[in-house]
Amino acid sequence: MEKHITNEDISEFSTCFDTEPKNLLALNAVTQNPVGTVALNRDIVNQAVHVFSHHIETPEATSQGSSGRCWMFAGLNTFRLAAMKKMNLENFELSQSYPMFWDKLEKANFFLENIIETRDEPLNGRLVAWLLTGPIPDGGQWDMFISLVKKYGVVPKSVMPETNSSSNSQPMNAILIARCRECAKMLREMNEQGASVEEMRRRKGEMMKEFYRILSIHLGKPPDTFSWEWRDKDKKFQRHGDTNPSEFFDTFVGADLDDMVCLIHAPTRDKPYGRLYTVQYLGNVVGGQQVRYLNADIETLKRAAVSMIVENQAVWFGCDVGKMLEREKGILDPNIYDYGLVYGIPFNLDKAERLDYGHSRMTHAMVFTGVDLDEGNRPVRWRVENSWGTKVGDKGYMVMSDGWFDEYLYEVIVSKKYLSPELLQALDTDPIVLPPWDPMGALAKCQ
Repeated sequence: MEKHITNEDISEFSTCFDTEPKNLLALNAVTQNPVGTVALNRDIVNQAVHVFSHHIETPEATSQGSSGRCWMFAGLNTFRLAAMKKMNLENFELSQSYPMFWDKLEKANFFLENIIETRDEPLNGRLVAWLLTGPIPDGGQWDMFISLVKKYGVVPKSVMPETNSSSNSQPMNAILIARCRECAKMLREMNEQGASVEEMRRRKGEMMKEFYRILSIHLGKPPDTFSWEWRDKDKKFQRHGDTNPSEFFDTFVGADLDDMVCLIHAPTRDKPYGRLYTVQYLGNVVGGQQVRYLNADIETLKRAAVSMIVENQAVWFGCDVGKMLEREKGILDPNIYDYGLVYGIPFNLDKAERLDYGHSRMTHAMVFTGVDLDEGNRPVRWRVENSWGTKVGDKGYMVMSDGWFDEYLYEVIVSKKYLSPELLQALDTDPIVLPPWDPMGALAKCQ
């Protein structure tokens, strides 16, 4: 073939297409139906049963609405199980708009601090361009969630309920992004005019008042204290009295936030197993918990996750939910769609190659609340609690095949007690710093 596409090339393409009758059948089918409907593998659908040998009792699935807060929902959904047990409740939700408020405020400060730090970098350079691309996103990671909980605690949903902007964040985000970029411009101009870092930070303080104002208008002001009363599932009235968000967490959740570790599976050549990693400029709270990833083989992630579930502990995890998902039925399986049959083309990138070539990364966080183990105690399928409401899958719960876990799951949060001595030792090392655009710098934000 020549450098450019010629008429002869097009004629050959067309003839090649027409000589294969299956292409015409695929054309007729896909022009009238979504390609997923045509490629759907009925055998996989029929095998995807919502029955598990180990099943954690959980309440009704939550809904993040049109927002990218899956990482918060997943974290709070693990916490609420402990709170429900302590308060003897059948159903309960922690406020998701409460951490959203503080996350946005902290991310604004985090962004402006990074602008000050990179004040002498060229505006059109890759680093500053990267910072300006997504200055205050909805998405996040486990360690970012923990930073918020450690600093601000949690509150019941009734204390700070959803608003239009928390459930439909795009309009609010557009305002915040516009202001972030304008503030970045002002700070960089101050630097060009010879202002000191102290002067830039004083100006940043005035900017942060503006961000607080915007967020309060959209989300409401978060409470300093509140009175907590409830009626438990035995119809007994309970009164805790006045409390604050941090005390509420300590009293009704009580999770050991320092015990949990983020295990990742990144099988690329540049990330050896058994090493600790972090990502430059990834975070939300300045001075908060550093985002840290401990890379391990996939079987290590599975063993730890299974052990947690068997001991009745839900497991936060991050994955690429957009790949091989039948959303309505709530099925995650690497063979759910047979695209090769439709197009007559193989799709053969493995997990490492998908990361290297930008075809996959962590996009969504959910919670494991069950696993089906075979006679040899090997996982067959996983029960997944999502935050897309009750209309997906089995009333909001999905089923993941173990093969999908292998291909598209990237991280799980587990207790340190499930780690080998070698991995525990790696936790005490200085993390390898990855560039901001590394695939492991992706945020869970799918909706």
